[in-house]
Amino acid sequence: MVHDPSPRTDDEVLAATDVGTLLRHGLARDIFRTALFDDGAIAAAVTLDRLGVLPRSVTYVAKIVRAGGLAYAAALPEPLPSGEASACLRDWLETAAQAAQAPDGEALAARWLGTVAEIVGMRRGDRGEGA
Repeated sequence: MVHDPSPRTDDEVLAATDVGTLLRHGLARDIFRTALFDDGAIAAAVTLDRLGVLPRSVTYVAKIVRAGGLAYAAALPEPLPSGEASACLRDWLETAAQAAQAPDGEALAARWLGTVAEIVGMRRGDRGEGA
């Protein structure tokens, strides 16, 4: 057995999580919902936090999803302040739009985004940064 001299941190493991897959399965099937709101939300928060996204930006997108739907939010030219973060979120929104076929799917996706925003805020609070 080879010893890895540089073990990966929890952040690194979570950042490598396929959030799109968790969205696809978590919005479509109840059995995967816990994974979506646990590891999926944390992984999304780690990813967006690393891209410098503030929690209020994610909260705003969640409000857009509630008001206009996932497809509308995904079609926004720049849903977040930076291009890289917008591209990342847009991929998630497009995946969610395809997966959220149940009547409550869009509301669930908006709630998930709210959870992501809360986690980003907690991460920033731990570092003493403002939300």
